[in-house]
Amino acid sequence: MRPRHSYANIILILASLLGAAAFLSPFFGQPPQQTGMSATAHGSDAMLMLTLLSLMALAAIVAGLQSNEINAKTLAVLGALAAVGAIMRFIPGPGGFSGIFFLPIMAGYAFGSQFGFLAGLVTLLASAFLTGGVGPWLPYQMFAAGWTGAIAGLAPHIRPGTKWEIITLAGLGLLLGLFYGLIMNLWFWPFVFQPEHAEIYWQPGQGPLAVIKAYALFYLITSFFWDFWRGIGNAALILIFGAPVLRLLYRYQQRFHFAILPDDVPISNASSPATTG
Repeated sequence: MRPRHSYANIILILASLLGAAAFLSPFFGQPPQQTGMSATAHGSDAMLMLTLLSLMALAAIVAGLQSNEINAKTLAVLGALAAVGAIMRFIPGPGGFSGIFFLPIMAGYAFGSQFGFLAGLVTLLASAFLTGGVGPWLPYQMFAAGWTGAIAGLAPHIRPGTKWEIITLAGLGLLLGLFYGLIMNLWFWPFVFQPEHAEIYWQPGQGPLAVIKAYALFYLITSFFWDFWRGIGNAALILIFGAPVLRLLYRYQQRFHFAILPDDVPISNASSPATTG
């Protein structure tokens, strides 16, 4: 009997809900605000979030192995992509340019949102240990990178195999570069405050519209151009290397994945391997 439900997907959805709650929780309490940008945000809960996220990712992998959505070979591909992606963080560039998001985006697009989520968070975890960038920000970087890969997995495949597919994917890479920064600022923004620029900071008691307006101003003033270069880097790497990497990932997909069909569908009707997620 073929499995009807993906427990791995359910676990990763719960992980995403945990991440959303972690990012938004300061807005429903009274986080200690500090003057300037050096506040240690989430210092009390970061280790718990890192532990829970790591355990949930491991549980999703185990569930995928048990349901045959993931096998030893796809797990090896995940590890290889994470290792190469972590090294790509060292590619120099202007502003917030980073090569680290290229492979999670490509993997998510090729293999699906489940694999993209895992590729994003594992890549950031490997990068943090490689660069010594372990701190209270790490689980939030992992959540944001996981969502980046997952969104790529949800993107429609427009005219596969043509230049328009790569151009569309490059545009998505640009937007995902901005998305990552937009999300990541939330990990510290509620914890900092500068009275002379109060209009761009969160203050307890603000209504939802006031919070959105303040954050939009903060993001445009402090982060947009930095994140824009991250998006440009994503787009440039996809335009240059996207086509051959995508062909390689599709070959792995066809070799290592199979269709999960309802019991009443004959196996002969399966037209192509299904992606995870």
